[in-house]
Amino acid sequence: MATATHVPTFSFDDFCYLSREGRKADLINGVVYLAPPERLDENRLCLWLAELLGAFIRRKGLGNVFVSQVVFRLDDRNGLEPDIAYVREEHRHQIHRKYIDGPPDLAVEIVSPESVERDYEQKRRLYEKAGVAEYWIVDEYLKKLIMLHLDRKGIYHATRPQEGAYQSHVLPGFWLKSEWLWEETRPTTEKVMSQLHF
Repeated sequence: MATATHVPTFSFDDFCYLSREGRKADLINGVVYLAPPERLDENRLCLWLAELLGAFIRRKGLGNVFVSQVVFRLDDRNGLEPDIAYVREEHRHQIHRKYIDGPPDLAVEIVSPESVERDYEQKRRLYEKAGVAEYWIVDEYLKKLIMLHLDRKGIYHATRPQEGAYQSHVLPGFWLKSEWLWEETRPTTEKVMSQLHF
């Protein structure tokens, strides 16, 4: 006779206590998912993109950028740590010392082999339900960028590139060429910023 495997479920408070060890994790429907150590390529890509977004957001005074291991409380059974996240200045009140109480305005997930289902399916549903205005899935393995934005009904739609560039709906004036993400030597922040209009 087969027996069911019991998976323990945790609250958001449990998750915050358990994930103090400094390892990236997500709480999805009460289940804790620990991330393996990042590959160097993923790490470099994440840092490059975070630096680019951070420079744009700082220059325009739009809010705050967070990188990894910052948890966003969506509800008592869901807390996500996006690889990169942006919180608008008007949502600054959500930022607490240990976590951010509410969804980011923009979430970026860089896909790793073990996170494919979570990034493409589970997190997409959670971000959509929580009202995350824009969600980027950066898939280094498939060399694919998916930029999703919410419509007025709260449903995600893929942003189509225009002349090879993806325009952000959340950050007006910010655009990104997907091929930059896969280049061995990516353009410098200064070079990209010089092409953006302020």
